[in-house]
Amino acid sequence: MDTTAHTPEEIAALAGSHGLDVDPASIRVNEAGLDYRVAHAREVTGTHWVLRIPRRAGLVTGARAEALMLDLVRDHLEVTVPEWRVHAEDLIAYPLLPGEPALTIDDGEPTWHLDVASQPFARAYGQLVGQLHQIPISDVARAGLPTPTIDDVRAARADELARVAGEFRIAADLRERWDAWLADTECWPEQPVFTHGELYHAHILVADEGTITGVLDWTTAGVGDPAKDLAFQASFAPPEAFATFLDAYRGAGGSTWPGLARHCAELHSFTPVNYGLYALVTGDQEHRTAAQALLDPS
Repeated sequence: MDTTAHTPEEIAALAGSHGLDVDPASIRVNEAGLDYRVAHAREVTGTHWVLRIPRRAGLVTGARAEALMLDLVRDHLEVTVPEWRVHAEDLIAYPLLPGEPALTIDDGEPTWHLDVASQPFARAYGQLVGQLHQIPISDVARAGLPTPTIDDVRAARADELARVAGEFRIAADLRERWDAWLADTECWPEQPVFTHGELYHAHILVADEGTITGVLDWTTAGVGDPAKDLAFQASFAPPEAFATFLDAYRGAGGSTWPGLARHCAELHSFTPVNYGLYALVTGDQEHRTAAQALLDPS
């Protein structure tokens, strides 16, 4: 159960305990994140802050890894990334980055702040992912972070499916689809890359449809499947925009493979398993009920 601070007064008090004097009336909360509640707030001095409040205990280890990831990517990308000024078990805070999220969740409903068919955005997005995937894996290893192979990644997905299958009913057609995908080595890429892990529009800051100014929420960053940063655009953008995205991605050094389109589709279809894992981690019955409905829609 999520029992973290959520009223403006509670959030202001939490920020104050870490030396930030924010105005409760300025606080605006974005509920899009599963692991963190995110609030924007203005300090009395005028500085605007992003406050990330963990929704449950146990996220501190992942936050340490995320801090290392941020140090790693900062010098490799042309866009800005967060610079944490507060890093504690109950709060992460950093000065607001330029731009606005391309997607927000308002009262549980998605609100798009750009056209998903935008060609300028598709080019900028592809260039960003191409740059990200060029970060040397050797740099990740030197930082003491994991560097799995694609076989390791595929085995991890199989383990995740088995864990969820042990706790939830899974529709036969979905189980057959995912088993076939995991067994089909020709569908998978040959090499891992450094990925953001959840690089979709809610984590992308834009100044306009052709300019990306920053990237948020590096919680799931690390070496892994390149499709994790490709699948959202493959699933939600029109074919013409996805083709532009891939052209820009390749132009920035990204590598494609014959099974890319199918692999992205299968990875996106695997979302209910990811949600099932999240429900198990949180122990929240509402999440568990929602995950069950996705895993066995009948």
